[in-house]
Amino acid sequence: MAVDAFFEGLALAASWPVIGWMALGLVLGIVLGALPGIGSPVGMALVLPLTLPLDATSAIVLLVAIYSGAMFGGSIAAILINAPGTESAAATTLDGYPMAKNGLAKNALAIATTASALNGFLAALALILLSPVLIEVVLAFGSPEYFLLAILGISLITIVTQGSIVKGLVAGALGFMISTIGTAILTARPRYTFGQFGLYDGIDFVAALIGMFAFAEMMKLAAKKQISAENIELAGSVREGVMAVFNHPKTTLKSGLIGMGIGMVPGSGATTSTFVAYAEEARSSAKDGRFGEGDPRGVIAPEAANNPTVSGSLIPTLSFGIPGSGSTAVLLGGILMHGLQPGPVLFDEQLHITYALFVSLFLGNVLILAIGLTVIPYASKITELDTNVIIPLVVVLSFAGAFTLNQNWFDVLAVLLLGVLGFYMVRYNYSVIAFVLGIVLGPIAEENFFRSLQISGGDYAIFVNPIDRPLSFLLSVTIFLVLFGPFIKARFDRERSG
Repeated sequence: MAVDAFFEGLALAASWPVIGWMALGLVLGIVLGALPGIGSPVGMALVLPLTLPLDATSAIVLLVAIYSGAMFGGSIAAILINAPGTESAAATTLDGYPMAKNGLAKNALAIATTASALNGFLAALALILLSPVLIEVVLAFGSPEYFLLAILGISLITIVTQGSIVKGLVAGALGFMISTIGTAILTARPRYTFGQFGLYDGIDFVAALIGMFAFAEMMKLAAKKQISAENIELAGSVREGVMAVFNHPKTTLKSGLIGMGIGMVPGSGATTSTFVAYAEEARSSAKDGRFGEGDPRGVIAPEAANNPTVSGSLIPTLSFGIPGSGSTAVLLGGILMHGLQPGPVLFDEQLHITYALFVSLFLGNVLILAIGLTVIPYASKITELDTNVIIPLVVVLSFAGAFTLNQNWFDVLAVLLLGVLGFYMVRYNYSVIAFVLGIVLGPIAEENFFRSLQISGGDYAIFVNPIDRPLSFLLSVTIFLVLFGPFIKARFDRERSG
């Protein structure tokens, strides 16, 4: 069955118009990723409502292509103007920008293109090879495990993304609370609707994503007149940059494994993986390294890790519905919006769609290499766009996109209010990702929680029974350790030192 589904997915990914949407998504992703303040979450959130007329496969392939393209695109601004287009490209600025100042901008851009595409290609291949194992793992999960995974996902993100557990939990709980607006899933009773029929269907999570990412980012970008105030001159050699990647195979492969491994962990994301890959390369090459001064390995390591993180992050997103970053949260929103359900269905009846997605990722990285190396001489033009053009365009698209979801003005109002909320959450270091996850995962957690209690006849032991449900028990213990482990460790340390 898996082999048949693979070939069906392969034919689907290579068919028209799916392959066309993939190419369009990559170009959009590279351009959006190269614009500081835009990046992949904003671009994906804006495009999400526009995918409504598309079939599910084309829509998801388009969103993943934007995500993948933005991973490379973010390096353009990071290298040329020291302002990463995406958070994951922040590690690239450490040596990419010094290379550009040393007259090696083309080398650095070619390194970023080659390392990102090459390892993205290998990671997509690994994803296809790993999929039979994934199918077995996913099918072992039931409603109790999915409920606990949703809680675990938010718990992990509170730690990884912002560092403050309390602020992360507050943000996640607020997202959960907003997800309860509307008619209750099981009892069909209205909650927090205040007599407004427009709120009976709740706040559409796509509108919430647009507000938290697109509108909030435009508020931040409004403080700037032009993305780059500098006139950038491109110098160096593309060929030498490409060869630099192949001259450091150990750095390239090691960083790719780090990226894919960290991407698999819910709550980690590409920002974590790129900095870990950079730190590991700086540690292991400390003897002859010039890190921070324009060492090519300082560009290879983060760029070789970013696209494998996309492949890795698809595993928890598609398998368990737990996104690890803002981009995968938007992707999850797209999966749900198009009627697909993460988990067993995507690895059983809809396995061909999952394989089509993996194959598209595989083909997309070939296109990234071709497009990336072609646009290098013109890359600086992207960073010269005027914010007076970008901001009105994004704001209008945000409102229009939200209204087209359900022809409901409350969704438009949600974009405005959540956009302002997102702006201040970022300013005061509250995790936007935890908040968004609360909204996206709230209904999934609620439905699986009540379904689990129906299965057990109201017995809460179904979540912690080590004999009948060892997976649930293991997940419950993991959640406890994630939430309370740091406090327990701090107490032990105090007692030991005191």
